[in-house]
Amino acid sequence: MDSFAGRLAVVTGGGTGMGRELVVQLAAAGASVALCDVNDETMAATVELALAGAPAGTKVTAHLCDVADEEQVQAFAAAVVDQHGTDHINLLFNNAGVGGGGSFLTGAREEWDRTFDICWGGVYNVARAFAPLLVASDEGHLVNTSSVNGFWAALGPGIPHTAYSAAKFAVKGFTEALMEDFRLNAPHVKVSVVMPGHIGTDIINNSRKILARVEPGLDDDAAQVAAATQMRETMAIRGVPTEGMTDEQLLGMMEMFGDMFREGAPMSAASAATFILDSVKAGKWRILVGEDAVLLDQQVRADPENVYGPNGLGLGTITGAAGLGE
Repeated sequence: MDSFAGRLAVVTGGGTGMGRELVVQLAAAGASVALCDVNDETMAATVELALAGAPAGTKVTAHLCDVADEEQVQAFAAAVVDQHGTDHINLLFNNAGVGGGGSFLTGAREEWDRTFDICWGGVYNVARAFAPLLVASDEGHLVNTSSVNGFWAALGPGIPHTAYSAAKFAVKGFTEALMEDFRLNAPHVKVSVVMPGHIGTDIINNSRKILARVEPGLDDDAAQVAAATQMRETMAIRGVPTEGMTDEQLLGMMEMFGDMFREGAPMSAASAATFILDSVKAGKWRILVGEDAVLLDQQVRADPENVYGPNGLGLGTITGAAGLGE
């Protein structure tokens, strides 16, 4: 796909981070875009930014949608068809994701399931809903965001990372399997898997807010208490004392960690989005985003038997490779 001008793109998780930057850059290139997210306010800001830099006549629509909910995703697809007056789309970016579900053994099942349902179930639901519209185009491209944790299921010794890693492995495998499927049944549609390293996004802060609501019916105050309680339990497992810290202090520290993750990243969300779009134009199916992702890929391939365990790879070995890019 040499140009995005005149194309119609769908971007999930378009309210912040790489999703927002994909929307803004696609619109600037002359593509109309339909984005979804679970936050109306951040989506509105994305739409404003996208339209400010887009050619006249570019259409950008925002749709409230939890990608883990198949009914909401089907309604999202129907709304795109209706609001854009189309029978096809050209580009689909499965970008939405959260980080969580660290331990399968000691963590809360609700958080584990919610993380997996968004990071894998969301990709599946959106692909199911929009694949017929991609196939109906004259030229299409499906882009699924996995992670470095889609080929290395860890963050380093002492840090369980099971739900996110399992989901991202599933996204990578699904994407690779689709290559032959599309080649046989829809050769005009291409597919790519994106594997970011440490990208400067708000995924840590956003994930905390989303996962705090895994229990239905919680108001804002109750969700904050639940988030603080969960953080205390996680830190206790890692041997970090929290006695003497109020919930407000603990939540403030969590916010600070999230801000440090965003500001300390070796690659910005805007640069990551540019790299992804350039790679799609170049027809690449395997897109490693960031030098840390490239280095980690090389090390895992060089010695797969020894990348786990107390002497395996860690965040000190792969500087900044946190595997959270959305």
